[in-house]
Parts: sequence; C-alpha cells; structure tokens
Amino acid sequence: MAFNQPSIHLSQRKRLAIVVAVMLGLFLSALDQTVVGTALPTIVTDLGGNNLYVWVVTSYLLTSTITVPVYGKLSDLFGRKLMLTIGISLFLVGSALSGLSQNMGELIAFRGLQGIGAGALFPIALAVVGDLFTPRERGKYQGFFGAVFGVAFLVGPFLGGWITDNISWHWVFYVNVPIGIIALAVIATQLPNHRREGTTPSIDYWGTLVFTAAVVPILIGLTEKGLTGSGGSSYSWFAPQVGGLILLGLVLAVAFLFIEARTKEPILPLDLFRNRTYAASQAAMFLMSFAFFIAVIFLPRYYQAVRGVSATASGYMLWPLLVGLMGTSIAGGLIIARTGRYKALLVSAMVVMCAGLLLMTQLSATTSDPVLWAWLFVLGIGIGPAMSGYTLVVQNAVPVSKLGVATSTLTFGRQIGGTVGLAVAGTALVSTVNSRFPKDLAQQHVPATLSGHLSTASNSNLTGVGNLAAELAKALPPAAHPYIGAIVTAIHDALAQAIAQSFWIGLVVALVAVVATLFLKELPLRTTHGDEEPPKAGSGTPSEASPEELVPAR
Repeated sequence: MAFNQPSIHLSQRKRLAIVVAVMLGLFLSALDQTVVGTALPTIVTDLGGNNLYVWVVTSYLLTSTITVPVYGKLSDLFGRKLMLTIGISLFLVGSALSGLSQNMGELIAFRGLQGIGAGALFPIALAVVGDLFTPRERGKYQGFFGAVFGVAFLVGPFLGGWITDNISWHWVFYVNVPIGIIALAVIATQLPNHRREGTTPSIDYWGTLVFTAAVVPILIGLTEKGLTGSGGSSYSWFAPQVGGLILLGLVLAVAFLFIEARTKEPILPLDLFRNRTYAASQAAMFLMSFAFFIAVIFLPRYYQAVRGVSATASGYMLWPLLVGLMGTSIAGGLIIARTGRYKALLVSAMVVMCAGLLLMTQLSATTSDPVLWAWLFVLGIGIGPAMSGYTLVVQNAVPVSKLGVATSTLTFGRQIGGTVGLAVAGTALVSTVNSRFPKDLAQQHVPATLSGHLSTASNSNLTGVGNLAAELAKALPPAAHPYIGAIVTAIHDALAQAIAQSFWIGLVVALVAVVATLFLKELPLRTTHGDEEPPKAGSGTPSEASPEELVPAR
C-alpha cells in the first residue's frame, strides 16, 4: 500500500462520481423527512389513522437510529460498498411499499423498513469519503455534506406540498426511487468493496440485540415526552410511558456496556473513549444537536401558531439559518483542508452559535422578520462548521480500522442529542406557557372569570395552529366575544415567550459544547490514509492502533 494515498486507489474522476452518488443517497435520507412531514396530514386523513399519526414518524426514527452504529461496525468488517448497497436497497424498497400503503398499519411498518435502510446512508457516506480521501483532503468534500441538509430543508416542504396537491401523496415516497437507483448504480459499478486483510469477521450478535433493546424504550420514552411540547401527550417524566421506559433502557444500556467490554468485535469499541479528542467530539456533537433541534422544531411552530403562516411557509422562514449553515459548512471544510487546523474554527463556531441562541432568547410575538432572520443567520453561521468539522476530527483521531464505527457513533450521538433536546425543551415550553398565560391574560385586561377557564390553554388546542379566533368564538359564550382579540394576543405572547425561554436551555447546553470543544487536541491532519504516519507525540491518538490494511475483497 502506498502510504501517501488513500485506501481506495481510484482516479479523481471516479472518486468524484462516488462522492456525488453517496451525496445523492444522503440527500434522499434528509429529503424524505421534510417531504413526508408536509404530506403527513393528507396521508393520515386519507388512511384514517389520526391516533397513529406520530408512529409514522416514530417508526422511522427508531429503526434509522438503532441501525446507525450497527451499519458502521459492519462496514468496517465487510466493506462500505456492501453495507451501503444494502442500506440504499432497503430504503428504496421501503419507499415503494410506503407509497403502496392502504392503511396506517402498513405505512408504519414500511416506514420502519425505510428507516432500517436510512441508518446506513449518513454514517457510511461519510466513511466512504474517509476511504476515498486522506484526512487533509476530506474537509473540502465533507463540508458539502452539511450543505445537503440545508438544500433538503429548503426543497423538501415545497416538493412535498406540490406533489401532494398536484399528483398524489403516494408519489412523495415514489420520488425516492429514481434518485436512489441512480446512486445505487454508480456505487455498484464504481466503488470497490474493501475488507480488513487477515481478519475473520466476528459479529457482535448479543451486543446488537441488547443495544436495540436498550435504545427502543429510551427513544419511545423521549418521543412521548417530546410530544408534550407539540400539542400531544401530557405525560410527566415519572410516568411509566416516559420515565419507566427510559429507566428500562438505561438498565439495558448498562448491560450493553458490560457485553461490549468483553466482546471481540464490539459494535461500540469502548477503548475509543480513552481518546480525549474522540470523546470530546462525541460530547460536543451531542450537545450541539440538542441545541440545534430546539431551533428547527420550535421555530416552525412559532411561525405557524403565532404568525399564522402555513406549514410549508413556516419551513421556508428558516432560510437564513440554512443559508448560514450551508455557507459555513462548505467554507469551514475548505479552511480545514487548506490550513490543516480545526480547533480554533470549531471553538469559534460554537461561540457564534451561542451568540445566535442568545439573540433568539429575545424572541417575542412582535419580533420583525428582518430582525429574526438576522438572528437565524448568525445561528446558522455557528452551526455550519460543526456539521462537517467534528466528523473530520473523529476520523483523523481514530485508527483507520475503526473509521466506520467511529463515524456512525458520531451520527448516533447527533440523533440522540436532537431527541433529548426536543423532550427537554418541550417540557419546558409547556411549563412556561402554563405559568405565563394567566399573567398575559391579566395584562390584556381579560376578566378574571374568563382567565380561570382559559388558564389551561396549554392542555387544549389554543396553542396549536389554525384560526385561533374562530376556535375561541365557538368555545366561548357570546359575552366573551369582545375579548377574543385580547385572548389571542395573550396566547401568542405566552407561546412566543415560552419558545424564547427554550433557547435559554439551548444556550446553556451550547456553552457546555464550547467547553467540550476546548478539550480537543490539535492533531495534525494526516496526509496519508493509514496510521503509519502518526500525529506528534503526546497528541492523544490511541497508540494501540495498528489497524489491518484495507484491501479489495476477493
């Protein structure tokens, strides 16, 4: 093996074709979430399963999250091409079957199948870039992966709405198929499969089983709690449906760690966490995602419930955040590739993210669009470099033989961080609305007799979307109608302030992410793919790493 070359020896043209193909696969995964979200109300109405609405999303979330570390480990053992091909194929089959669904049960099951495939797309796509390019080269390519999410967020709502309104919601799923086939064809014909020489693969069956058993109840519990902040369930943290499930998952997680410490080929190598740079990157990504999800989940609700815009339009209102994110994701990758340094950039990005979150704490029902867009742009500038930067740091800090599992663990942390953030912020949002709403009613001079009936607004549809004044006119006696305008103002003020308060939570978490990022070591970016060119002494890279050379599978 020539150590001044990446592990997959291909022409630049073929490498770029593969990058485009894996980016298409990644785009499918990101686009699917935004496209389906816009079409879901129509889908549920057509299939008649409003009580199962959330499970269309939850089934996909569960399977796509659980399979991420498993795919990462298997790609290290059996090769990226095989696992990516399986992942994309399952995603396409799940997409086609979802479009053919005749009832909610079928749709939920097929969305779960989609998620099983989707779990491979993001981590293995990033690992493929790690195979194709040396650490010094990767930045300029991985920066585009963060931009893919921005494009999906911008295109998805429009595409989902247009297809649903002008063709059929079934085509929201069918549209994945031609794009996926193109990506699959390029990967199948251009990407060599690599495995580790001299190693008999050993699959961690028990670890995989216990990991799944641990993550499922944790995710379901967090999702149930997260619904509290989205007009859904009202379970407390101590309810069996929330705290009970999370506790069960944590107990099983301890058993999982016990198994992993004694397994030959664990799906989560615990020794990696002895590497300070790896551990700090994992913590920073988890915390960054926690804070980021607060913005992408609650700001559309702000626009719909407070500003009264449509679901599709609310997605477009985030354009400044996405523009900032895409621009700095690409620019950050280019800067790292040119300078070979990343710590100062990532610390600065996290500080800017904190500044953006601090600005967002000033949100109110009367905040003008230009001001809010400026705040969102600042927030996006801070988030962008992290989308690709931490992946590059992790891939440079770990042995090449563990590149797939390290990348997938980072992806898993990103998804879990967002889920935890939604649950915590959702709880805080409801609590804040409950406490502020009576005060806001008093400030609007609404009689105390009405305040008593309306103080439980957070447990009704009053903080939801739609024509709130019309809903109040139906629900309140005629004597209260003169106060409907004041009540609407009070509800909007309470909800806006509650969303603003959630950004304080995000700010605290982001500040901890800054601290975690400070623990990164500035390891020199290798100009080779193998571990034979080690970072400088004392860099903190695992010294035990002498990975087997990657060679084409026969």
